[in-house]
Amino acid sequence: MKARIPNQNNMSRNDMMAKIQKMQEDMANKQAEVENSEFTASAGGGAVEVRVSGKHEILGISIKPEVVDPEDVEMLEDLLIASLNEAVRKATEAMDREMNSLTGGLNIPGLGL
Repeated sequence: MKARIPNQNNMSRNDMMAKIQKMQEDMANKQAEVENSEFTASAGGGAVEVRVSGKHEILGISIKPEVVDPEDVEMLEDLLIASLNEAVRKATEAMDREMNSLTGGLNIPGLGL
């Protein structure tokens, strides 16, 4: 059984395929754009700041000296976890937002969503 693409507003099958291909290209461009972006998040009122790429790679960590307390390493660990999670969340949200702007929120199989 062959899958059929419905004729939408007198659009030919070739026109429909061209639109789908254009959407895939746009999505690949947006994905690359987000992956090349930086996302920053901080915790503890700016005591710890983390930068990640859109690929979720850690680009940098900045720690203010006053938060480094050998007696309270747990607090520093908590600040790092909080800022890392927030930066990754920002990168993920940016990717989701860009992909949804192209597809209108549709989950189209095969388009890399």
